[in-house]
Amino acid sequence: MAMAKGKPALLVLADGTSFEGLSFGAKGTTVGEVVFNTGMTGYQEVLTDPSYCGQIVTFTYPELGNTGVNPDDEESEKPQVKGVIARNVTYRPSNWRSTESLPDYLIRHKIVGIYGIDTRALTRKIRSVGAMNGIISTEILDKSELLRQVQSAPSMAGLNLVKEVTTKEIYEWSTPTEGHWEFKPKNGDGSSESLTVVAIDFGVKRNILRRLASYGCKIIVVPADTPPEDILKYNPDGIFLSNGPGDPSAVTEGVTTVKALIEQGKPTFGICMGHQILGLSLGAETFKLKFGHRGLNQPCGLQQKVEITSQNHGFAVTEKSLDAEVEITHLNLNDRTVAGLSHKTLPFFSVQYHPEASPGPHDADYLFEKFVNMMKENKGK
Repeated sequence: MAMAKGKPALLVLADGTSFEGLSFGAKGTTVGEVVFNTGMTGYQEVLTDPSYCGQIVTFTYPELGNTGVNPDDEESEKPQVKGVIARNVTYRPSNWRSTESLPDYLIRHKIVGIYGIDTRALTRKIRSVGAMNGIISTEILDKSELLRQVQSAPSMAGLNLVKEVTTKEIYEWSTPTEGHWEFKPKNGDGSSESLTVVAIDFGVKRNILRRLASYGCKIIVVPADTPPEDILKYNPDGIFLSNGPGDPSAVTEGVTTVKALIEQGKPTFGICMGHQILGLSLGAETFKLKFGHRGLNQPCGLQQKVEITSQNHGFAVTEKSLDAEVEITHLNLNDRTVAGLSHKTLPFFSVQYHPEASPGPHDADYLFEKFVNMMKENKGK
């Protein structure tokens, strides 16, 4: 049985709660904010999503690793999580696309994991108390020592993690969604006009870039600290603000850059952290959610239209802080937090969720087309 494969491992939360389990993945000790993801699929996309940098992810679905891993499903060049928590783990995957088992993948990338614990109890703990730091170890099994270490770790609030995941060099992205995964019709107007988008990389996912490329965009990806004057040298038709990890209010350089860019009036589209950065640039405030939104079935909408969305974030824009010129386009229908923004007179909009659907539903893919049409209209003027 898989349960016999692991060595003892220990998870200790910052409030002293502990869980005894078994090790899978790399050996060692790791500290991060413990969060949970409710998705039934897409664990490889979750592990490689830069927005999870600094976090230990608990998967609520009880079986992990059944389909293995493969190079095509990575959202970045490597796993970004600090650690992995699961109920059961498969060492022998069964899927025609699999090239490696999940435990071997984590070992290769030096990611510590623990399984065999009651993930339902852990999830209820996080929901009732809130997301908090935790520590997993396969080498230190002294609870008091692990508690001492985890309580000295910095809180996610006020933490700028963008610098750890943003690209170091400017590059161009042109690869669209692969043909057999494409689900949208061909571009409706038959236009071959290329639109240049500068994507500010706060921790961008590859499938966001693929969706933009599928809609005919030429994408130039720049580091998060790129000065606005350097961005404008590309004469972009639009600005894209990517997802990313940590506290958006701590990304002060990014907010300053976006403030300068929106003065130019160029169409701007933000996703997740990009949504929060845009909100901050327009004068709003953000706050830390109790346990965040992480899953593939979050309902969002307004005025009797609902989208089922993929989400991954621990912060949100404060509704009362929004300027009168900014309107709410979407609410998270579970807790009524702001899930989408749009400026009433200028071509700026953003969403708190992930329309690229990796993993997740395709309900919101139209937002990429909206961005493209906005750029075309602006270019025509």
